[in-house]
Amino acid sequence: MPSHRMDRTTEDIRRELTAIFRKVKDPRVSECFVSIVRVDVTNDLSYCTVYVSTMEGSEKTKEVVKGLKSAAGFVRRELGNALSLRHTPQLIFKGTDSIEYSAHISKLLNDLNVKNEETKEPEE
Repeated sequence: MPSHRMDRTTEDIRRELTAIFRKVKDPRVSECFVSIVRVDVTNDLSYCTVYVSTMEGSEKTKEVVKGLKSAAGFVRRELGNALSLRHTPQLIFKGTDSIEYSAHISKLLNDLNVKNEETKEPEE
């Protein structure tokens, strides 16, 4: 079970990565809205898996992951400068389609609401 210190470190890494992603000059990353879905850090802080997603869909997310992998050295250096950790974890970027999926579910629920309101008979 993760300790409070590990949770705090994970949140610090997530917060700093959000700021660092804005500094990345790779057009695959800077031209779209990148959202960090989840950050998983190993207990010894040697690896950090970052799950990212975009509003533009899974194809754009794959391009963003390629851009982040090529900028991983810069991102890791900036993360090390921002946080006072003994060792900066190696970053592993993975794409998810969770934002696109949740937008799809939200649209389906809204469509159901509209249909339910249309089928209701007007009350007198």
